[in-house]
Amino acid sequence: MAKDKVVSLSQAMEKIRDGQTVLIPGFVNTGVPEMLIKGIIEKGCKDFEVISNNTSVKGQGIGLLVHEGRIKHVTCSHIGSNTETVEKVLAGELNVTFVPQGTLVERVRAGGAGIGGVLTQTGMGTPIAEGKDVITVNGKDYLLELPLRGDIALIHAWKADKMGNVVYHRTARNFNQVFATAADWVIVEAEEIVEVGELDPDLIMTPGALVDAVVKCGEV
Repeated sequence: MAKDKVVSLSQAMEKIRDGQTVLIPGFVNTGVPEMLIKGIIEKGCKDFEVISNNTSVKGQGIGLLVHEGRIKHVTCSHIGSNTETVEKVLAGELNVTFVPQGTLVERVRAGGAGIGGVLTQTGMGTPIAEGKDVITVNGKDYLLELPLRGDIALIHAWKADKMGNVVYHRTARNFNQVFATAADWVIVEAEEIVEVGELDPDLIMTPGALVDAVVKCGEV
C-alpha cells in the first residue's frame, strides 16, 4: 500500500528548526512555495542559510523572509528586484554569496547526485574564483565548484498525488525539480492533490521517493 504523505501545514512545519539550510526555488516569484514560507514565518524560526536563485521582490516569496529578518545568509545568483535585500546587506544584517546561475544549479544537482563537485570555467579570473581550487583538464583550467545541499527543501508543485509524485506547471518548474533532489527533508506544497494512479507516469517530474510531505495550497 502506497504511503499517504499528505499532511497539514502545521505538521509540515514540525521539521523546521532555527539555523537550518533551506533550499527555496523560484524565479523572482514564479514557482515559489509561498504558503510554506508563510508557515515558517508563523512558526517563528530564524537564522536560516538559504540557497535560492534570487530574493524575489519586497514583501513577496523569499522577500517575506528577508523582511522578517529570518535569513542570516543567502547563496544566490542575484538578489532580484528586492531593494530590502540591498538595505539589509549594507546594514550588516544579511550576508550574500553570489554564484553564477548555471553554476548554482549544477552545484545543487551535484549535491543531489552525490557528486563531489563540478568543473567550470565560469568565473575564472574574477572574484568568483577567489579561494577556489583550479584543476587543469586537457590543458584548460577549471574552477572546482563544490556541491550544495540543504536540510530542508520547500517545493511548489502544480499537482501531486498522495504518494508525493509531482508535476510542475510550465516555467514554474524552474529550480523546483533539481532542488527537490538535494535536501534531507523535502516538503511539497501542491495546488492540487490527486489519488495515486491519477498522474500519467510519463509526466511525473519529481518521483515520490524524493518527497517526504505534501501540503495542499490554502490548507492549514
